[in-house]
Amino acid sequence: MLPFERDKTAASWIVNQELVRQDAELVAVAERIRSLDPEGRRFAAVLRDTIDQLLNGEVTGRYDWKTLFKTEKTHAGTMVEINLQREFEFDDGDPMDYRIAGVDVDCKYSQLFGGWMIPPEAVGHLCLVLWADDYTSRWSAGVVRIHREWLNGTNRDMKHTLKAEHRNKIYWLWFEEELPENVLLHMNPGDRNAVFAPKSGQQRLNELFRRAQGRRIGRNVVRTVAQQKDYMKRVRGNGGSRSALRPEGILIMGDYASHQAIAARLGIPVPQEGEFVSVRVVKARSEHASQPQIELDGSMWTCAGHDDPYERGPLLPTHTAISGT
Repeated sequence: MLPFERDKTAASWIVNQELVRQDAELVAVAERIRSLDPEGRRFAAVLRDTIDQLLNGEVTGRYDWKTLFKTEKTHAGTMVEINLQREFEFDDGDPMDYRIAGVDVDCKYSQLFGGWMIPPEAVGHLCLVLWADDYTSRWSAGVVRIHREWLNGTNRDMKHTLKAEHRNKIYWLWFEEELPENVLLHMNPGDRNAVFAPKSGQQRLNELFRRAQGRRIGRNVVRTVAQQKDYMKRVRGNGGSRSALRPEGILIMGDYASHQAIAARLGIPVPQEGEFVSVRVVKARSEHASQPQIELDGSMWTCAGHDDPYERGPLLPTHTAISGT
């Protein structure tokens, strides 16, 4: 099944299928991209990493797109183009940005859906158009053949935008998919203030994992909160957040396969590459019989409820076998 034939209710997903099918180059480019990233995870990761790269939280402490300077926002499209080429090793195009499946393709990104700025030289060529929004945690990517009559008037740089009524000419590879969450941006303001209140980077990280339980926390969030070069050391045991929060029963799972298995068994979000997920656990008792449980340190554990007492948590394994119910 081709991407544009999937069942989507959003009006902007509706595609002029006959027009797309007549463009063999467009279909070839789209199929090549989909073959490289069937589920869109690599595209989503590039968009997440590019936004984080612009925010530069380790140095600036920023986590909100609105705090970027205008020049930084303008540079976003170029960074997306570069980072996608680095990730997928697309050949250089001539005169467009990439050459995919033997076809020249220009790359255009916008934080505003439909805001892609199309240069005059792209007319007649294919464009890979991308959109990502940190506030809704959504992203889209599609391919479109640029025709002059489908474009709005020029800006001062002689660039155009695609008319809204012609967005149905876009071959959507992924439409409004989930963008990895910017946890700091979406935290309750009171919790976020509490995270940033301590002067110590270690204490800030401890507060982050204490207050953002059950959420996938990427390395950039850790960098932004810690604002230290050795930020990963601040998460681990031997003095890091894992050690500091263990007395409260809070576990911090990373992207080890064994940690992912623990998260899955407990029914909480599973950390992906470069991510962490924290959760408070208690030893399973009779009242927890219906809850997912897992054996760690010789005892059965389950996710703690608000009324469960605090107790020292188990040590997390790295490569050992996991058992549970």
